[in-house]
Amino acid sequence: MNETQIRSARAPRILQPMPPPDSLGPNPHFMQQAIDLATANVADNCGGPFGAVIVRGEEVVATGVNRVTSTNDPTAHAEVTAIRNACAALGAFQLTGCHIYTSCEPCPMCLAAIYWARLDAIYFGNDSAAAARAGFDDAVIYDEVALPHPGRSIPIQPLLSKRAWSSFETWLQSDCKVDY
Repeated sequence: MNETQIRSARAPRILQPMPPPDSLGPNPHFMQQAIDLATANVADNCGGPFGAVIVRGEEVVATGVNRVTSTNDPTAHAEVTAIRNACAALGAFQLTGCHIYTSCEPCPMCLAAIYWARLDAIYFGNDSAAAARAGFDDAVIYDEVALPHPGRSIPIQPLLSKRAWSSFETWLQSDCKVDY
Protein backbone atom coordinates (compact mmCIF):
# COMPACT_ATOMS: atom_id res chain seq x y z
CA MET A 1 0.00 0.00 0.00
CA ASN A 2 1.24 3.49 -0.76
CA GLU A 3 0.65 6.48 1.56
CA THR A 4 -2.60 7.44 -0.21
CA GLN A 5 -3.97 3.92 0.21
CA ILE A 6 -2.91 3.86 3.87
CA ARG A 7 -4.70 7.18 4.52
CA SER A 8 -7.71 5.83 2.66
CA ALA A 9 -7.75 2.69 4.83
CA ARG A 10 -7.80 4.91 7.93
CA ALA A 11 -10.58 7.16 6.68
CA PRO A 12 -14.21 6.13 6.48
CA ARG A 13 -15.23 4.64 3.18
CA ILE A 14 -18.60 6.10 2.41
CA LEU A 15 -21.34 4.51 0.35
CA GLN A 16 -19.44 2.47 -2.21
CA PRO A 17 -21.73 0.30 -4.35
CA MET A 18 -21.43 -3.44 -3.88
CA PRO A 19 -21.51 -6.01 -6.63
CA PRO A 20 -24.67 -8.11 -6.93
CA PRO A 21 -24.81 -10.67 -4.11
CA ASP A 22 -24.40 -14.33 -4.90
CA SER A 23 -27.27 -15.13 -2.54
CA LEU A 24 -29.76 -13.46 -0.24
CA GLY A 25 -27.33 -13.86 2.68
CA PRO A 26 -23.88 -12.50 3.37
CA ASN A 27 -21.90 -11.10 0.46
CA PRO A 28 -18.46 -12.73 0.05
CA HIS A 29 -17.19 -9.57 -1.68
CA PHE A 30 -17.29 -7.68 1.62
CA MET A 31 -15.55 -10.50 3.48
CA GLN A 32 -12.83 -10.55 0.85
CA GLN A 33 -12.46 -6.78 1.26
CA ALA A 34 -11.99 -7.25 5.04
CA ILE A 35 -9.42 -9.99 4.42
CA ASP A 36 -7.58 -7.82 1.89
CA LEU A 37 -7.48 -4.92 4.36
CA ALA A 38 -6.06 -7.25 7.05
CA THR A 39 -3.40 -8.66 4.76
CA ALA A 40 -2.34 -5.23 3.45
CA ASN A 41 -2.18 -3.90 7.01
CA VAL A 42 0.44 -6.52 7.89
CA ALA A 43 2.32 -6.23 4.57
CA ASP A 44 2.58 -2.45 5.08
CA ASN A 45 3.73 -2.88 8.70
CA CYS A 46 0.81 -0.79 9.96
CA GLY A 47 -0.64 -3.20 12.53
CA GLY A 48 -2.07 -6.62 13.19
CA PRO A 49 -3.78 -8.94 10.67
CA PHE A 50 -7.30 -7.65 11.14
CA GLY A 51 -9.66 -5.75 8.83
CA ALA A 52 -13.34 -4.84 9.01
CA VAL A 53 -15.97 -3.49 6.62
CA ILE A 54 -19.32 -2.03 7.69
CA VAL A 55 -22.09 -2.05 5.12
CA ARG A 56 -25.63 -0.75 5.00
CA GLY A 57 -27.81 -2.25 2.33
CA GLU A 58 -25.67 -2.48 -0.78
CA GLU A 59 -23.11 0.13 0.23
CA VAL A 60 -19.88 0.24 2.20
CA VAL A 61 -20.24 2.79 4.99
CA ALA A 62 -16.74 2.49 6.47
CA THR A 63 -13.71 0.28 6.89
CA GLY A 64 -11.14 -0.20 9.61
CA VAL A 65 -7.88 -1.97 10.22
CA ASN A 66 -5.97 -2.85 13.36
CA ARG A 67 -3.89 0.14 14.50
CA VAL A 68 -2.91 -1.04 18.00
CA THR A 69 0.86 -0.87 17.53
CA SER A 70 1.00 2.05 15.08
CA THR A 71 -1.08 4.30 17.37
CA ASN A 72 -0.13 2.82 20.75
CA ASP A 73 -3.84 2.34 21.38
CA PRO A 74 -4.86 -1.11 22.66
CA THR A 75 -8.49 -0.35 21.71
CA ALA A 76 -7.68 0.36 18.04
CA HIS A 77 -8.87 -3.02 16.80
CA ALA A 78 -10.22 -3.22 13.25
CA GLU A 79 -13.84 -3.56 14.33
CA VAL A 80 -13.66 -0.64 16.77
CA THR A 81 -11.89 1.50 14.17
CA ALA A 82 -14.54 0.62 11.58
CA ILE A 83 -17.33 1.40 14.07
CA ARG A 84 -15.77 4.79 14.87
CA ASN A 85 -15.42 5.55 11.15
CA ALA A 86 -18.98 4.44 10.39
CA CYS A 87 -20.46 6.48 13.23
CA ALA A 88 -18.53 9.54 12.02
CA ALA A 89 -19.63 8.94 8.40
CA LEU A 90 -23.29 8.54 9.36
CA GLY A 91 -23.34 11.14 12.14
CA ALA A 92 -24.86 8.63 14.55
CA PHE A 93 -23.77 6.56 17.55
CA GLN A 94 -25.90 3.56 16.59
CA LEU A 95 -25.44 1.53 13.43
CA THR A 96 -28.83 -0.16 13.24
CA GLY A 97 -29.38 -1.44 9.71
CA CYS A 98 -25.66 -2.11 9.19
CA HIS A 99 -23.68 -5.35 9.03
CA ILE A 100 -20.01 -5.85 9.85
CA TYR A 101 -17.66 -8.13 7.94
CA THR A 102 -14.46 -8.81 9.84
CA SER A 103 -11.44 -10.88 8.92
CA CYS A 104 -11.55 -12.63 12.32
CA GLU A 105 -14.15 -13.46 14.93
CA PRO A 106 -14.42 -10.39 17.17
CA CYS A 107 -12.60 -10.40 20.50
CA PRO A 108 -14.65 -9.69 23.65
CA MET A 109 -14.00 -5.93 23.46
CA CYS A 110 -14.98 -5.72 19.80
CA LEU A 111 -18.01 -7.91 20.33
CA ALA A 112 -19.17 -5.57 23.09
CA ALA A 113 -18.60 -2.55 20.83
CA ILE A 114 -20.63 -4.22 18.07
CA TYR A 115 -23.51 -4.79 20.47
CA TRP A 116 -23.29 -1.21 21.82
CA ALA A 117 -23.31 0.11 18.23
CA ARG A 118 -26.43 -1.99 17.52
CA LEU A 119 -25.13 -3.58 14.31
CA ASP A 120 -27.60 -6.08 12.84
CA ALA A 121 -25.21 -8.89 11.82
CA ILE A 122 -21.61 -10.06 12.18
CA TYR A 123 -19.76 -12.09 9.53
CA PHE A 124 -16.21 -13.25 10.24
CA GLY A 125 -13.43 -15.07 8.41
CA ASN A 126 -11.08 -16.72 10.90
CA ASP A 127 -12.53 -18.01 14.16
CA SER A 128 -11.09 -17.48 17.64
CA ALA A 129 -9.20 -20.81 17.49
CA ALA A 130 -7.40 -19.65 14.34
CA ALA A 131 -6.61 -16.34 16.06
CA ALA A 132 -5.13 -18.23 19.00
CA ARG A 133 -2.93 -20.26 16.62
CA ALA A 134 -1.66 -16.96 15.20
CA GLY A 135 -0.85 -15.66 18.70
CA PHE A 136 -4.06 -13.73 19.44
CA ASP A 137 -5.70 -15.77 22.20
CA ASP A 138 -8.75 -14.14 23.80
CA ALA A 139 -9.63 -17.14 25.98
CA VAL A 140 -8.08 -15.56 29.07
CA ILE A 141 -10.42 -12.56 28.76
CA TYR A 142 -13.51 -14.75 28.45
CA ASP A 143 -12.30 -16.75 31.46
CA GLU A 144 -11.62 -13.61 33.53
CA VAL A 145 -15.05 -12.09 32.86
CA ALA A 146 -16.71 -15.27 34.12
CA LEU A 147 -14.86 -15.12 37.45
CA PRO A 148 -16.15 -13.33 40.56
CA HIS A 149 -14.23 -10.10 41.23
CA PRO A 150 -11.95 -11.55 43.95
CA GLY A 151 -10.83 -14.36 41.63
CA ARG A 152 -9.60 -12.19 38.76
CA SER A 153 -5.92 -11.73 37.95
CA ILE A 154 -6.23 -7.92 37.92
CA PRO A 155 -7.62 -6.70 41.25
CA ILE A 156 -11.10 -5.23 40.84
CA GLN A 157 -13.26 -3.92 43.66
CA PRO A 158 -15.94 -1.33 44.25
CA LEU A 159 -14.93 1.99 45.81
CA LEU A 160 -17.19 4.92 46.81
CA SER A 161 -20.23 3.18 45.34
CA LYS A 162 -22.76 5.29 47.21
CA ARG A 163 -21.08 8.51 46.06
CA ALA A 164 -20.76 7.19 42.52
CA TRP A 165 -24.53 6.69 42.38
CA SER A 166 -24.87 10.50 42.24
CA SER A 167 -23.74 10.38 38.58
CA PHE A 168 -26.62 8.06 37.79
CA GLU A 169 -29.04 10.22 39.80
CA THR A 170 -27.97 13.22 37.73
CA TRP A 171 -28.47 11.19 34.57
CA LEU A 172 -31.93 10.02 35.65
CA GLN A 173 -32.98 13.61 36.44
CA SER A 174 -31.51 15.13 33.26
CA ASP A 175 -33.82 16.61 30.65
CA CYS A 176 -31.11 16.51 27.98
CA LYS A 177 -30.05 12.85 28.20
CA VAL A 178 -30.03 10.72 25.08
CA ASP A 179 -30.79 7.09 25.80
CA TYR A 180 -28.47 4.54 24.30
